[in-house]
Amino acid sequence: MSDAGPVAGTPQRAAPSAALTPKQIKQAAHGVYRLRGHLRAIRMTLNAMLILALLYTVTLVKALIIPLVLAAFIGLALNPIVARGTRHRIPRWLGASVLMISLMAGIITGISMLAQPAASWLHNAPTTIRGFIPKLQHITRPLEAAGRATQTLVNGHPVRPDAGSSPSDVAFSVWDVLGNAPKVLAAVLTVLLLVYFFLVYGDLILRRLVEIAPSFGYKRHAVTIVRGIQTEVSRYILTTVVINATLGLTTAGMLFLLHMPDPLLWGTVAMFANFIPYVGAIVTTTTLLLVGLVHFDDVTHALLPALCFACITAFEGNLITPMILGRRMRVSPIAILIWLLIWGWLWGVPGALLAVPMLTSSKLVAERVRGWEWFARMVQR
Repeated sequence: MSDAGPVAGTPQRAAPSAALTPKQIKQAAHGVYRLRGHLRAIRMTLNAMLILALLYTVTLVKALIIPLVLAAFIGLALNPIVARGTRHRIPRWLGASVLMISLMAGIITGISMLAQPAASWLHNAPTTIRGFIPKLQHITRPLEAAGRATQTLVNGHPVRPDAGSSPSDVAFSVWDVLGNAPKVLAAVLTVLLLVYFFLVYGDLILRRLVEIAPSFGYKRHAVTIVRGIQTEVSRYILTTVVINATLGLTTAGMLFLLHMPDPLLWGTVAMFANFIPYVGAIVTTTTLLLVGLVHFDDVTHALLPALCFACITAFEGNLITPMILGRRMRVSPIAILIWLLIWGWLWGVPGALLAVPMLTSSKLVAERVRGWEWFARMVQR
């Protein structure tokens, strides 16, 4: 019996659709590629606008952010001391109070020791500059003679030096500095209060953040990451402070042996300036050179403090600091200079002082956060 047709109830197959030609496939792939390129360009534009908005915001609210960042770094540096006290059944508030009182006593003692010589140097700056200029005449006279000879050859007639020229007076008063003292005092008190509250309630804030994690695995992972970051950043900050303080004491001792005036003041300048790599060493060396030329009549003796400091800071920067911090915390010099330019432009001197600690801390954080390993690789030396 021959098949008369399809059996009733049997599903029929649909006719196959027409296959795409190679040209259509190529056009579709090209369209997808162009769409991805447009989406990538839009994403890059939005990221650039976001970065610019963040930079503008950071600059606009720098008076609020700088104390927070400084207090966070100080709190991270001092937190291991308070945490060690809690292991010996010392309450956090008590350990933090004793630590902050000691810190305030040290700051007040340092200010009382350095205020008088610093004010004296600032008050006598115009007189010092006027007395310093004649000492440079034996250096500037040959340069001026060479310049006049060059102008004579170019212009065809001799150029006489200006007889009536005199060094301009420097308008400077110590009251210009003391006028900003209330603002500085308020900023210092704000930082100290923030550090105290970070030390007392830092672990409580961490526990609250862990409690909002969705599962136990996330909580354990979050605690591991945060504890690791806290330990490494605290170690870096404490190590850097100890290295810079040692450099300052060594510089003060060297200047004392060379009979430089106010060695403790210049040692403190060297300690704080060393938080700014490369630039800080250049500034301190130049300062010691000028002070030596002002204080000593003998040129050799005047150059000796700057030369000795240059040797000390070169030894510290190329041997001591890399050996103590290790390779993992070392940062590329190019990244340091770019970071200094950015934060110095945004925040001025405080930004330059905080730039390298922020860069190194960001590198340590990026190494432990998934998706940000590229940043750690980019800035690593």
